[in-house]
Amino acid sequence: MAMLFSRPQRRPPLMRQAIKIRRRGVRDLQDTRPPRAQEIEPSSHHLSPEERALLYEEALYTVLYRLGQPEPNHVGESSELLRYLQEAFRMEPEEHQQMLKSVQQLEKPVFCLKATVKQAKGILGKDVSGFSDPYCLLGIEQGMTVSGGSPGLRRRQKAVVRHTIPEEQTHRTQVITQTLSPVWDETFILEFEDISNASFHLDMWDMDTVESVRQKLGELTDLHGLRRMFKEARKDKGQDDFLGNVVLRLQDLRCREDHWYPLEPCTDTYPDRGQCHLQFQFIHKRRATKASRSQPSYTVHLHLLQQLVSHEVTQHQAGSTSWDGSLSSQAATILFLHATQKDLSDFHRSLAQWLAYSRLYQSLEFPSSCLLFPITSIEYQWIQGRLKAEQLEELATSFSSLLAYGLSLIRRFRSVFPLSVPDSPARLQSLLRVLVQMCKMKAFGELCPNSAPLPSLVTEALRAGTVGWFHLKQQHHQPMVQGLLEMGKALLSLVQDIIGDLHQCQRTWNKIFHNVLKIDLFSMAFLELQWLVAKRVQDHIAAVGGSVTPEVGESLFQLYVSLKELYQLGPLPSERDGVLALEGFHRWFRPAIPSWLQKTYSVALARVQRAVQMDQLVPLGELTKHSTSAVDLSTCFAQISHTAQQLDWPDPEEAFMITVKFVEDTCRLALVYCSLIKARAQELSAGQKDQGQAANMLCVVVNDMEQLRLVIGKLPTQLAWEALEQRVGPVLEQEQLQNTLHAQLQGALAGLGHEIRTGVRTLAEQLEAGIAKHIQKLVGIRESVLPEDAILPLMKFLEVKLCYMNTNLVQENFSSLLSLLWTHTLTVLAEVAASQRSCPLACSRLKFALQNLEICFYAEGCGLPPEALHTATFQALQRDLELQAASSRELIHKYFCSRLQQQAATTSEELGAVTVKASYRPSEQKLRVELLSASNLLPLDSNGSSDPFVQLTLEPRHEFPELAPRETQKHKKDLHPLFDETFEFLVPAEPCQKDGACLLLSVLDHDTLGTDDLEGEAFLPLCSVPGLTGMEEPGEVPQTRLPLTYPAPNGDPILQLLESRKGDREAQAFVRLRRQRAKKASQHGPRPGR
Repeated sequence: MAMLFSRPQRRPPLMRQAIKIRRRGVRDLQDTRPPRAQEIEPSSHHLSPEERALLYEEALYTVLYRLGQPEPNHVGESSELLRYLQEAFRMEPEEHQQMLKSVQQLEKPVFCLKATVKQAKGILGKDVSGFSDPYCLLGIEQGMTVSGGSPGLRRRQKAVVRHTIPEEQTHRTQVITQTLSPVWDETFILEFEDISNASFHLDMWDMDTVESVRQKLGELTDLHGLRRMFKEARKDKGQDDFLGNVVLRLQDLRCREDHWYPLEPCTDTYPDRGQCHLQFQFIHKRRATKASRSQPSYTVHLHLLQQLVSHEVTQHQAGSTSWDGSLSSQAATILFLHATQKDLSDFHRSLAQWLAYSRLYQSLEFPSSCLLFPITSIEYQWIQGRLKAEQLEELATSFSSLLAYGLSLIRRFRSVFPLSVPDSPARLQSLLRVLVQMCKMKAFGELCPNSAPLPSLVTEALRAGTVGWFHLKQQHHQPMVQGLLEMGKALLSLVQDIIGDLHQCQRTWNKIFHNVLKIDLFSMAFLELQWLVAKRVQDHIAAVGGSVTPEVGESLFQLYVSLKELYQLGPLPSERDGVLALEGFHRWFRPAIPSWLQKTYSVALARVQRAVQMDQLVPLGELTKHSTSAVDLSTCFAQISHTAQQLDWPDPEEAFMITVKFVEDTCRLALVYCSLIKARAQELSAGQKDQGQAANMLCVVVNDMEQLRLVIGKLPTQLAWEALEQRVGPVLEQEQLQNTLHAQLQGALAGLGHEIRTGVRTLAEQLEAGIAKHIQKLVGIRESVLPEDAILPLMKFLEVKLCYMNTNLVQENFSSLLSLLWTHTLTVLAEVAASQRSCPLACSRLKFALQNLEICFYAEGCGLPPEALHTATFQALQRDLELQAASSRELIHKYFCSRLQQQAATTSEELGAVTVKASYRPSEQKLRVELLSASNLLPLDSNGSSDPFVQLTLEPRHEFPELAPRETQKHKKDLHPLFDETFEFLVPAEPCQKDGACLLLSVLDHDTLGTDDLEGEAFLPLCSVPGLTGMEEPGEVPQTRLPLTYPAPNGDPILQLLESRKGDREAQAFVRLRRQRAKKASQHGPRPGR
């Protein structure tokens, strides 16, 4: 029998009043018994044994009397749900069986179908106007089956509901006039006994009222309307028209259904009769459990939800996994069945979920994001009047409780959300978002109107949490022994923890708080912590006073470095609101600076001494040619530079003096190291008989010094001199900077350079004697030995020694050694060449040796560069050896080549000139020379004139042995003779084309009583004569005017070399002839003024 839940509506005769619930303004089905206070606001989610038993009975009852088909992803087997409940409530098997048997003996509930007729669309128009006045008749037919959800196997009939369901069980909707898409939105409670043989029936009818013909004609619009009017005239007055029906088996429905169902026709006249939107829900009435009879449905569902969620979280924790907020299919099925059977609204379900989750979150560990869905759902459906006063109070209490708990977590976020747990940032961000969404709710604003804004609450919680965290850390680092050194170490650990915390705030936490609440956590934490730190540091330094021991000084230095790092984390001066407590903190540490500098030097000196004492002067490897002490020294100097960078004193003048001290100590350590490493080499080589081992050690010492020089040269960069000079520029003069920092550095580098050069010089001296010995042996080897074989011992000696030195010396020192050896080698070669001037064979070997030594010292670009090899000494020696190694005839060729160069360079006709025409006819192999004239000759006779003639000779004589000299006619007393004579020489072209081949024109003054005097010489190169430059016959031959020249008055080096070859007749004859010419030239020099 239906119950009335809304105001009664007008009903047709012979039909009892329908039990219906309007969706608009619908009230939730709740028990009218008032709930007790302790049930509304339990202190925790834990239940007493009695409450747990009642709740377990309620859950078993829900499973045993479930209705409808299971939802997708829900559990269909009741046995599985019962096993889950036994685990969730931790029931023993005997207790479970006893409770189950007890529940089975309880009275069944009244089964009801909550049916909501929402609307219809596309229905037939039965009135003359083309519309209808639809209404629905609905009810449940018990005892009849309908196969497959179809209207049934019986023949179609119009009065399905009227004829099959008793009138007192039939329900009717309102009549919606003149529409084809009616909207009812009416809810009805339909009771039934057995779901297996019950079916739901709905008939839709068009209400017909008695109208006059005038009214119907007024509604007539077309011919179809006229046809309907004639049809109605044949019907009984007031008879309604059938529009369609819906018949469904209850056992085919789920617990909740929401679908559009087609309206089935009774005839085939109009098969498409539209659709009807229906909602169904299976509910219970008069449940026999104690909880249902004594408590509100909402409260019972809240307790059941808490129990199942608590079990879900506990199960995940037992499996070492975190609960993600998703209920298991068993829990979801049970809660869905209970809420459906108790007819809880979506709003009350969301409210129960919020209360349960918000309470459990404060005692169990699960994601706060699970709270977002109930928050959103409550906000969407919020109407304050839907809740009772007790429920409103319970909701307000949950808001306040969660807010207080969330603020407590935020206050302790460093320990509650440690970064060692990967998902901590996400968990904190989720909590903040939950609090933000909660505080934005209309319900929160109405129920908690006096709550302060969330950002201010969170800011205050963070500030208090930061101070509390500081004091907790301070207590943690409190030393057992209250000494200055122990207190300093404890304070240092505290500052380092603060720096680490601020880094975490800056990198991780600040972004979360700023993105969610626009709170600058880092700035707030920095301002709080720096004030607390400054107070503790000042108290500690005051306790230290002026007695700074080395240990306390080291502790203060570490504290200073940590404070500098902490201070640099703060905002820039332009961004600060006021003065920081750490402003100028470096002044607190001034008394400790001398102790820091002395400790730095002492530690470095001890490390250098220990490194040298342990050094065996052995290279570290093929590429690293210095020893272990050089590496330790580089590390030591790097540590000094690192200490200076850590100090980074803010005051410019004091920073300059500190840097001067660092540079002074570093340079002093470098010189100390040089002394120590040399003493170490002497100590290790004292017992060595092998000289090669001593040389090895000397190479390592030189390499160590070179490495030290490279390290010292980096001091300006490592100590940031440029930045320091810019800082002290307004205070100190540039001259003062040069006289301090730069002077110290240059002095240290100069000292190191001297030590390196001394070592390299010592190594070079060991090789110079061997080089000189092999060069001396080179000239004493018998003549039959080839030059390449003769220099082989020298080259092998150099290859062995230089490869050894290259292996054991760094490139810079090896290059210096090569330079010394090259200079020495050139000196030895020059000395030997000077002693062997008269021996062409020896000079030839020396020349060959010089060529190979140049290649050896160049070493394909890996040795000395060309500019270092080709010195002035090298070039002079190369020229001398070129001459000394040449044969006499080669020297004669060179002599005439030099005279031809002199002739080409002479432009002055101070001695006169001669004009010739020369040509060569290849076909006749004849050289034709036309001697035309001479002019401006010197008057060599006592009468002021001369008797000139010209002697023509082809030089060198050994190239033209069969051609005798030719002479012109002698002209008496003529300084401008006109010869006009022609001479022909039968000579092949090949000797004429050689270097130095020339026509020598000797202009002589004929003397009757004595030898002829020399007027001058002219040299015509034969290679330039027409006909010799190509194979074609010469045409018009041009005249050539050749100025006369004298031999060199101081002697030609080639002639001197030829003169030294006493056993060579050809050389001696040539020299004798040229000496005579030179003697004659010296007797008749040009007169002044010509």
